[in-house]
Order: sequence, then C-alpha cells, then structure tokens
Amino acid sequence: MNYDLIVIGSGPGGYVAAIRASQLGMKTLVVEKAEIGGICLNWGCIPTKALLKSAQVLNYLKHANDYGISSGTDAQADLSKIVDRSRGVADGMSKGVQFLFRKNKIEQMAGTGRLVDSQTVSVTDKEGKESKITAKNIILATGSRSKELPNLKQDGVKIIGYREAMTLKKQPKSMVVVGSGAIGSEFAYFYNSIGTKVTLVEFLPTIVPLEDEEVSKQLERSFKKAGMEVMTSSSVESVDASGKLCQVSIKTPKGNEKREAEIVLSAVGITPNLEDIGLEKLGIVVDKGKIKVDEYYQTSVKGIFAIGDIVPGPALAHVASAEGIVCVEKMSGLNPEPVNYKNIPGCTYTSPEIASVGLTEKAAKEAGYAIKVGKFPFTASGKASAAGNKEGFVKLIFDAKYGELLGAHLIGDNVTEMIAEMVVARKLETTGHEIIKAIHPHPTMSEAIMEAAAAAYGEVIHR
Repeated sequence: MNYDLIVIGSGPGGYVAAIRASQLGMKTLVVEKAEIGGICLNWGCIPTKALLKSAQVLNYLKHANDYGISSGTDAQADLSKIVDRSRGVADGMSKGVQFLFRKNKIEQMAGTGRLVDSQTVSVTDKEGKESKITAKNIILATGSRSKELPNLKQDGVKIIGYREAMTLKKQPKSMVVVGSGAIGSEFAYFYNSIGTKVTLVEFLPTIVPLEDEEVSKQLERSFKKAGMEVMTSSSVESVDASGKLCQVSIKTPKGNEKREAEIVLSAVGITPNLEDIGLEKLGIVVDKGKIKVDEYYQTSVKGIFAIGDIVPGPALAHVASAEGIVCVEKMSGLNPEPVNYKNIPGCTYTSPEIASVGLTEKAAKEAGYAIKVGKFPFTASGKASAAGNKEGFVKLIFDAKYGELLGAHLIGDNVTEMIAEMVVARKLETTGHEIIKAIHPHPTMSEAIMEAAAAAYGEVIHR
C-alpha cells in the first residue's frame, strides 16, 4: 500500500480527518481538485462571515451618533473592497490548512479523485494526467454544491448561487433571494445592510423554517424593520432574465405577484457531490441522494468511508469535522463515541444572530413530552442595553418530569458564541435547576441563559 489513508476532498470533514489520522500514526494523502479547505473555508462559512462583519461595521458607522460619537451618517459600502477583504480572509485560512498539512506530514495531490476499487484511487490532474494510488482505507469527503431548481436555472450572471453572490463586482440595486435557510437569510441580510433592495421569498410559512417558530417570527420582524420585504408561503414560479432586469413571478397566498430585480439569488439548498467518483462501479449503496453509512461512516464496501454533506445528517461544517474524527479513530482501533445527531448546534449569522440546539417547542410536544418553557428577552438584559441592540431572547425547553434540557433557542447579538454552553449542558445531562444555580457573570449576554432557566421554574429575577 502507498498509504494508510487517502482522503478525497479537503473541506472541514476531509482536512480534519486527515490531520487526526496523521496524529494517530497513519500515512495520509489528501486529494483535492480545487482549493485546500474546500467550499466551507473558501466559498462558504469563512468568507461569508467576513462579508457579514463588513455589514456590521457599516451599521455601527451609520448609528455612531446613537453611541455619542459624531461621525455623520454618510458611510457607504464599497462592495469590491468588501469582497477583496473576504477573499483575503479565505485565502489566509486556506494557507493555514496547508501549514497544518505540512506540520502533520500529510501529503497532497491536486486533481479529481475517483475510486478504482476498494483500495485504489485514480487522480486526474488539470492536464489530464492520471495517477493511481493505493491505500488501506479511503474516505470520501467530496462535499456539496448549490442546488438548482428546474424553473430556476442559474446562469451565473443574473440568476446566481451562493458562490457568485460572494464575488459580485458591482452592488445590485435590487435582489430577490429565493430560500430563507441560513445561506439565503445571511445573504439577504448582507445585501440589505449595504443598501440593496432585497425581497426574501420562502416556500414554507416561516423563514429559517428549521428554527423554533418564535425565533423565526422574531427574525422576520427584524428583517422587516430593517427594510427588507419578506414573502412567506410563497414560491418563485419563473424568472425572465432576458431584459435589463429579471422579471420574477411569485406565487403567494394572495395570488401571483411580480417583482423586478437586477439579481436573483437561488438559495434553495445544496446537492451532494456524488457524480463521477466511482460509486456505481464499486456498488456503493446510495439512498435518497446520500451515501449509506454505519455509525462509524463505513460504506457498503469495506475499507471505503464517507463523511460530511454526502451522508445523512445536517450538512454543517462542524458535523463533518466530528464525523471525520470519529471515522479515523475507529479506523485506527480506538473506540470513539458515535456522533449524537440530537445534540448538533446550528447557527445563522444574520443580525440578530440565531443559534439553537435540540428540540423546538413544537417538536417536544409532538414527541409527547410534558414541558416547561422559560424565555428571557434581551430587552431586560443590562449588557444588551449597553451594547445598543435589545432585539431577541433566549428560550429554553425542559422536560417537566426530570428537568432535562430538551432544546435551546437563541436570537440576538453574539448568541452564536453562547450556544456551546447549551450543547455542553445537554451532553452532561444538566438539569434546569443546575443551570439556575450555576452563577453566570454580570453584565453579560449569557446571563439570559440562567434567567431563561429560572423563568421556566418561576424563579426569574430580572423580569
């Protein structure tokens, strides 16, 4: 064997798996056809957060007078410079992963990897040269791409996906965003913040539809307050992109409506990259568009594993990383605990931010739990008042019988930094009373977690 492990794909699943494998003594090769770090680092998680930070800075400048600072309100966004900064951040992170590869003695090969058999990978480089490499084990970590709807074909110019939305050379005056999941909502917030007229269209009754209903309603209020048009229970039926402006036909509860926009951003989800990697040749089982794996990510073919967006479960960077670690630890003979998919945090980096873990109130009731719900608004938070943004709340859901924390749902400034406390609490089976008695520092946004737990048990102090 040339290697102990070949990893196809260097995103947050692939590169983390490779590093952990190297730490465990495996001779490892990573095959990547594009940029090291994958979509998340180069075209997803990291560069979008850089864009959103620019929007936040612009918002601060526009409201500087509210903080007693005389700077005027004529701050303007320069999209090209914002994009340049974002690309610079992504490039720096990609170089950081390459440094980690060198540090951990991980070899790299540029090209498209395809399975030949259970221990052989063919790699074709940009010039068409093919090499065959063997390994005891192979991990598929090929990620995903923007999903295309039949009636919303992307042309990369007027009808675009998230990748083009990150690198527009000119700020559009108007934009229709189709889909209000994390990707759609974040781009809708960003472009609305820098002055683009944004219409957000969601097929389901609430935006960010995976979130607790109260959180969804709060974000919709915040978006509308910021000047965004939000259309729920609505679907884009067609887009005519032949003219200067896109003519967007939208089916709404009130009937068909038209909107004009320079750009239509399709953010209706993602499609796993399963094509042309040799799955059919080896008979690897695919079910409902995802590779079928066991709890340690072994596919139906021994020695071949799959992680990340191409397997069932939330398509999130931190999930892929956790899967990669569990996969290689089991491969190396350790006995890792399988990933608990009931305790995966989700974050949306709009303003206000959203963070959640566990069951929503509706899901807890449908599961048959008798529940206690505690909610604490940031209007009652001293830190939120001092910071100048009191939108949002913390909502905690407990099992009334045993006090188990079933779910946590946060919306407000910096809540994506607060959710980890709730993940650890659930991991340790912490009860509501234990959260109440765990002293939280004052003044902080995190105090709202303690207060929300207290509210569930009728002990809240500051509300």
